[in-house]
Amino acid sequence: MTARQNEIISLIKKEVKPALGCTEPIAVALAAAKAVEIIEDRCSGCKDGSWRLEADFDVEVAVSGNILKNGMGVGIPGTGMVGLYIASALGTVCGKSEYGLEVLHDLDSNAISRAKELVEGKKIKINIADTTHKLYIKVAVKINGEHCASAVIKDDHDNIVELCFDDNVLLRSDGREEDLKCGEERNITPTVREIYDFAREAEYDDIRFILESRDLNMQLAQEGLKGEYGLKVGKTISCSKYGEVFGEDFMSYAMALTAAASDARMAGCTLPAMSNSGSGNQGITVTMPVIAYAVKYGVNDEDLARALVLSHLVAIHIKGYLGKLSALCGCVIASTGAACGITYLRGGSYGQICSAIKNMIGNITGMVCDGAKVGCAMKVASGVSSAIQSAVLAMEGICISENDGIIERDIEKTIHNLGRIGSVGMQNTDSMILDIMVCK
Repeated sequence: MTARQNEIISLIKKEVKPALGCTEPIAVALAAAKAVEIIEDRCSGCKDGSWRLEADFDVEVAVSGNILKNGMGVGIPGTGMVGLYIASALGTVCGKSEYGLEVLHDLDSNAISRAKELVEGKKIKINIADTTHKLYIKVAVKINGEHCASAVIKDDHDNIVELCFDDNVLLRSDGREEDLKCGEERNITPTVREIYDFAREAEYDDIRFILESRDLNMQLAQEGLKGEYGLKVGKTISCSKYGEVFGEDFMSYAMALTAAASDARMAGCTLPAMSNSGSGNQGITVTMPVIAYAVKYGVNDEDLARALVLSHLVAIHIKGYLGKLSALCGCVIASTGAACGITYLRGGSYGQICSAIKNMIGNITGMVCDGAKVGCAMKVASGVSSAIQSAVLAMEGICISENDGIIERDIEKTIHNLGRIGSVGMQNTDSMILDIMVCK
């Protein structure tokens, strides 16, 4: 393995990881869990396994506007409730930071009952933080009106940059500035050319781990098809009742699987998703259309692994221009990655993969993120449809011209333009969406 290949694999492992529940409220739960663990380490009487269920907690949470936007309406696993209040309470009562974005892995009925008591007793307070960071969380936990511990997460959903106990700083690091100028990190994130070459040339044993994306996200999709989750977008698409509308072709199959996984996840299913760039829905959308193609047409594991690596990396690359949270729906980025994965499985060349990206960017750029919620499954389904359309057109040699809109002849300039629109051009849109949501 070359040094550059090793860097790319490290990037994948950093950005592609399991997440239980929507990552914004889960990140809040993670900060709460870490704060409570500081109290456990430093206070006598806080060692017994059941002490959290009995302690008198007061929890103050300060989050950036984008965290609030993406945490207000999403289901929290196993609770039948939505939002940051119950997520904060659960992180306090039963969260374990060692699990990362699966912080609520040990959730049980006792923890849920106690967490609901904290919410109902108004022991959880949520405020908007005064910060320029789009991804910012500070959770301060006070126990029995005495000791207080806090944890700060910034820029990445599991990036803990500050820990305090009774006003004493235990850890402080600057972390990584999220709002970098476009292109500032291009020496780390591989270009589309590098991604394509890596997907084709890497040793299979070195990338086999990516198949965990298939295993986790397929389980979530199957659960969504069986259960009564959210808007039941995936289940409705796959229903024989609407066969004359959707049919039984690959596009309908891919839309149903992907939307079903999103239905389940956003409605509080207790199964984890394999995320991409801090987003479970993005992880679902970047993988499930590619997996659906592999299932439908009998693709072997090695070819699927290479396509998934390509799909994941394209999404990571594009997301690098946008930051972890933006006004641009992550479905646009993720389904662009999926279009590349499908093109690859159909025998597409580097040029055809670039065409698929341009077709996607020329099609659904501008789809706004109005918060994480069960309705995201509809956007996911739309993204899958666009991805397949873009891949098929690319394989036919059809590509949106550089004379159209934000498309450039150079693929990296095209991606750069998308990043500028999502990170700079849509800032006012982001603020307006948040204003509308908090004033309901």
